[in-house]
Amino acid sequence: MTLRMLALALLTVTPLPAAAQQPGRAEPVDRATIARIRAEGLDRSQAPAMYSHLANVIGPRLTATPAHRQAAEWARDRLASWGLSNPRLEAFDFGRGWTLERLTLEMIEPWYFPLSGYPDAWSPSTRGVLEGPPVYLGDKAAGEIQAMAQRLRGAIVLAQPPQTRFITADRLQPGDTDQRVRIGAPGGVSSQGPTALNDMRPLLQEAGAGVVLRPNQGQHGTIFVTGNRGTANDATPSIVLASEHYNLIVRILESGTPIRLRIGMETRYHETDRNGYNILAEIPGTDPALRNEVVMIGGHLDSWHSATGATDNADGSVAVLEAARILTAIGARPRRTIRFALWAGEEQGLLGARAWVERNLVGDANAAARAAFSVYFNDDPGTGATYGFYAQENAAAKAIFDAWLEPLRDLGVKRNVMDPIGSTDHLNFTRIGLPGFTTLKDYVDYDVRTHHTNTDFFERTSEADVKQSAIVLAAFAWQAAIRDEKIPRAPLLP
Repeated sequence: MTLRMLALALLTVTPLPAAAQQPGRAEPVDRATIARIRAEGLDRSQAPAMYSHLANVIGPRLTATPAHRQAAEWARDRLASWGLSNPRLEAFDFGRGWTLERLTLEMIEPWYFPLSGYPDAWSPSTRGVLEGPPVYLGDKAAGEIQAMAQRLRGAIVLAQPPQTRFITADRLQPGDTDQRVRIGAPGGVSSQGPTALNDMRPLLQEAGAGVVLRPNQGQHGTIFVTGNRGTANDATPSIVLASEHYNLIVRILESGTPIRLRIGMETRYHETDRNGYNILAEIPGTDPALRNEVVMIGGHLDSWHSATGATDNADGSVAVLEAARILTAIGARPRRTIRFALWAGEEQGLLGARAWVERNLVGDANAAARAAFSVYFNDDPGTGATYGFYAQENAAAKAIFDAWLEPLRDLGVKRNVMDPIGSTDHLNFTRIGLPGFTTLKDYVDYDVRTHHTNTDFFERTSEADVKQSAIVLAAFAWQAAIRDEKIPRAPLLP
């Protein structure tokens, strides 16, 4: 954070309101409206149909692709159909999009076998379909690779040693432990030879290698694959294989048995529209003294490309949409404005939410908007039902949220935790001193099987869990929008 941003953020940290400073004062809970939210969300939910449409019909939603634009327009149209105010797409500069058009992955000798794998996003196409013996570089130093340049031109390259370490356990479940729960996949599971992959890439590009194959930390056919939007047009095409298949190829090579592969892919860059699109809409506040203040809920609509992004983050996106529908369906008239947002570019670094915050909340021109901002609730990490929220070490906010969970206990909520959590869109709010929180969810099979893999499909969560998450979001948005004070702000975290 720059010194300017830090100074700005500190200016936004206000003293705790009187209600938060009086530990004996109970936090009011609007049980009557929450009962209406529950009834609408349980008995007339549209969440299952929306979840199916995103996870089955639209499918992968990499930012700046036609599929993401389709999903964004679909979401905006849903918000408009429910009567929300000013449903819209807001563009930000992202860069070119990318889609996979065709893929061939086969072993054709010593016996025929179809291989499982996916290109890295933004990988260029191969020059036609390549066929021949692979060249193994997993045991080669950089100097040896340079000396093999002639042999590497147009070749199918195996870049790394066989994968022998895998992600075998999920993180602790945050609803069931008092220990701090990490975010992200466990480290130290890459397959590394004498030459690091990042050091090898320019050597392969200079030599004109045809395609580079590598394993990943998944097992049982699970393939972890993402990509880099800054990949050069003339980079070596890159494919991640199922580790068992990659290891099979290496073992056949090591046996001295002749082996031939057939590898080809066609990819497309989308250059005409280089924007990412956030989707926003509001339920206007009704209290003349508070209607300019804002409660915000959101999640990211974009996904990676090897599956349909069901738990990352179709379920969270649907929870946001369904929360908007529930509140409009019950005729909710909040004191503060409730703003709903679906972000793009989250998978590339929280880019959509960052662009929106910098445009609307950062700087002297946005001082009034910052002062009027109450809270942001995010739905993203993990899968399944919502257990509560990460309180970001904001004890005053946690005490409020604990009261709000009580009428939802029978729906499977468990607790709010004091822990902060990284890598989700709420950080764009907390980094400038505004209250931002994200949902506490399940990690069963998330680290080992689902997160950023080829298995993130419709089956990974249930319709009941999507309905429950929407109810929790709607209830928290409503409570924040009607309480007398804004949500307390906590000091910036390191």
